[in-house]
Amino acid sequence: MELNDLTYQIIGCVYKVHSELGPGLLESTYEICLEYELLQVGLTVERQKPLPVHYDGIKLDAGYRIDLLVNDLVLLELKSVEELAPIHKSQVMTYLKLSGLKLGLLLNFNVQDMKKGIIRIIM
Repeated sequence: MELNDLTYQIIGCVYKVHSELGPGLLESTYEICLEYELLQVGLTVERQKPLPVHYDGIKLDAGYRIDLLVNDLVLLELKSVEELAPIHKSQVMTYLKLSGLKLGLLLNFNVQDMKKGIIRIIM
């Protein structure tokens, strides 16, 4: 599956979850519901996948986790905050660098219009 087609499917699931639940819930609620929707459309999903840090030639478990990894290609970082801050985008960029992935979606579910809660980040 092409990356653009995959992100189209993912965003469709994001809209479905947001439409059903609305804003104001905990991030963990959106995470488990989005995982369910992604699985329903036949995608492979890993939730809370450990993300080690490679430092000085060794791999260290520093406690970082990818919220959702879809088809081993797209990193999803979920938020439920009043407003995304620049550090949130930096976090996704760092996770992409650590994981070797090229595409991440930063998703803030605490918005009235989900279109305003989606940021695509490419490395």
